[in-house]
Amino acid sequence: MAKSGVFEGDPTTVVKAVELKKELQRMVRAIVDEDDVNLEALDKAQQMLFALRELKLKKTVSLKLHNHHYDNEMASGTVPEEFKCPLSKELMRDPVIIATGQTYDKPFIQKWLKAGNRTCPLTQQVLSHTILTPNHLIREMIMQWCKNHGIKLPDSVSYMSEEGLTGADRDHFLSLLGKMSLTLSEQKEAAKELRLLTKRMPSFRALFGESVDAIPQLLSPLSQSNCESEVHPDLQEDVITTLLNLSIHDNNKKLVAETPTVIPLLIDALKTGTIETRSNAAATLFTLSALDSNKALIGKSGALKPLIDLLDEGHPLAMKDVASAIFNLCIIHENKVRAVRDGAVRVILKKIMSRLHVDELLSILAMLSTNQKAIEEMGELEAVPCLLSIIRETSCDRNKENCIAILYTICFSDRSKWKVMREEESMYRTISQLAQNGTSRAKRKASGILERLNRAVNLTHTA
Repeated sequence: MAKSGVFEGDPTTVVKAVELKKELQRMVRAIVDEDDVNLEALDKAQQMLFALRELKLKKTVSLKLHNHHYDNEMASGTVPEEFKCPLSKELMRDPVIIATGQTYDKPFIQKWLKAGNRTCPLTQQVLSHTILTPNHLIREMIMQWCKNHGIKLPDSVSYMSEEGLTGADRDHFLSLLGKMSLTLSEQKEAAKELRLLTKRMPSFRALFGESVDAIPQLLSPLSQSNCESEVHPDLQEDVITTLLNLSIHDNNKKLVAETPTVIPLLIDALKTGTIETRSNAAATLFTLSALDSNKALIGKSGALKPLIDLLDEGHPLAMKDVASAIFNLCIIHENKVRAVRDGAVRVILKKIMSRLHVDELLSILAMLSTNQKAIEEMGELEAVPCLLSIIRETSCDRNKENCIAILYTICFSDRSKWKVMREEESMYRTISQLAQNGTSRAKRKASGILERLNRAVNLTHTA
């Protein structure tokens, strides 16, 4: 009689292996016989292969189950190492196999993946995908062990993850993503529901981090459009708003920004969407730019110019989101250069002179004042009288501080501006008052200007 190798002496495992092989043969026939690619059959075949591989890898466990020493260990109630999750070090409730063939408890490997990790915790191999395949063999062995020791293990069907999602929730999520490649009406229906779910339930935002294909699937209706007329406004708005909801989830920020189609589609939305879509696209860029690596990526992608153009348009609904995005992006030097090149100084000064969103825009202008070209533009655009008038008018210490900091840089860069400063001080004593009553930074800057003005007066009298 032919030996069954690893499965010899373990009838249950032999039967399991035979069933898996039969199912695998059926899946392979389905894949080969059909003209089109049967994705469902491919996925099932992959699961069968993983399960067979696991049977082979768990040879030692299978043999030990019939070993007297191992029986004694189980009788003592000690959890076998093979039944513990490598991450939690506890008995696995829902064992799943990842791309490297290693088995983990589902909620713990999900948490690992949602944290942005794309390697196997044990082997450190890069994962080719993040599909989690149920390990039925190990689960059956764990259930038998629990039964022998009077331990109740939650059933996998009713088991709920730590995020509060059931298997039905996950199936619904996958169903919605699948609809994003169907008819326009189905795309619109699915996009609207995904928008609502990701707004109300943080756990649904986290689901997008479990598969590298989830975000591309969400964006597929916009990615496949070749011209503006092909993008339905409501569909674009719902998809972009869903992206905004996803980007709020900290563990998603890197994944969202580094998905190749995301930033180009956000830039397109800034230019072509409804005002709500454009505002939400700006808010998404602001949220993503919390990470420095994302700031650089967004800046290189050319997002600053459409943000500045939208700021120039001045729509009340979009102004704060746009200003916040520009401010965050300009924290890094390279983006300051890009913003100045793309006309930020002119647009910001125009809005400030009209007393629109002065608080936010002064903060950006102060940040840009470390750039020499920006300072030159401010001088040419008559920023000095405007900033001095704001110091006189405003009761906001932060605004006064930003104004005097910008004035300090302008005046020490352009000697022709000292005349305006002397006249201001002579008429209103604006700078002296700030040197006495401003914030500590405002006092330093105002005192520096006063010192320079007094020195110039002393030199004139001496001459």
